[in-house]
Amino acid sequence: MVVLSKPAIEQLSAATTLFPEVPLVDLSKPDSKNLIVKACEEFGFFKLINHGVPTEFITRLESEAINFFSLPLSEKEKAGPLDPFGYGNKKIGQNGDVGWVEYILLTTSSKSNYHKFSSIFGEAAEKFRCAVNDYVSAVKKMAYEILEMLADGLKIQPRNVFSKLLMDEESDSLFRLNHYPPCPELHQELNERNLIGFGEHTDPQIISVLRSNNISGLQISLKDGNWISIPPDQNSFFINVGDSLQVMTNGRFKSVRHRVIANNSKSRLSMIYFGGPPLSEKIAPLPSLMIGEDSLYKEFTWYEYKKSAYKSRLADNRLGLFEKIAAS
Repeated sequence: MVVLSKPAIEQLSAATTLFPEVPLVDLSKPDSKNLIVKACEEFGFFKLINHGVPTEFITRLESEAINFFSLPLSEKEKAGPLDPFGYGNKKIGQNGDVGWVEYILLTTSSKSNYHKFSSIFGEAAEKFRCAVNDYVSAVKKMAYEILEMLADGLKIQPRNVFSKLLMDEESDSLFRLNHYPPCPELHQELNERNLIGFGEHTDPQIISVLRSNNISGLQISLKDGNWISIPPDQNSFFINVGDSLQVMTNGRFKSVRHRVIANNSKSRLSMIYFGGPPLSEKIAPLPSLMIGEDSLYKEFTWYEYKKSAYKSRLADNRLGLFEKIAAS
């Protein structure tokens, strides 16, 4: 559990101040690729509608997730501990970060094994696996399309320069189901002070695709450091630029810093696909975007960056170690 300090609480209150609206992209419109590029440059984040992901895939997986998170803790813990996949509760990563959250972390590899859930679900484990696979397959397809539209918008070739990394059989992509339980007793004791569900961080991968139920909590940080709350919308997706995409665009796109504030009365469920490259993939600014520019980053493999990122705290500037320091 993380309770915010007074300055942080005051900053949360400031999040209700009016700021520019978060970009909205209609994937069915002809100008969407240019809007996506602009959103990635200015926010590193946008809301997506007309996304093409079947509603039945969303509702079926949400139902399966709710069923799982409604089980007694002793039952859910049979799907843990994380090694690195499975069920986790409150502890986020290996370095002391905690939040008011429980979650399931899965690989999206076709070789993924759901044996941990068989002991809990029995025959229903296959139903859970199918719900995850249907949903993730549809979201992957949408992520590929977004990344190819980004390449078009940046006028770089080939247009699959980003998407091919997610399509690769060795792609190191993840899927996470987060559940933020309500905590009315705790909020009452703390005089309505805010509780961190998931601490501020950036995503290290290329792109993240987020969908949540109709409960508020998500906040993103603007360039000036102010936080804004994102109105919930269970019919839309939210797209995050990750650290790797920031590097590949030489800082043109910004990896968005975000966090989740727990709700004192309602349960929040979110489902996130993290599109990552193969572990051996070299991450560096694309030469076609570097004309007349110096690289801001050292070249590294995804394995090197992932290893470094997971050793850090959530709020650390993970890219700091890989930035090129200008000669004095």
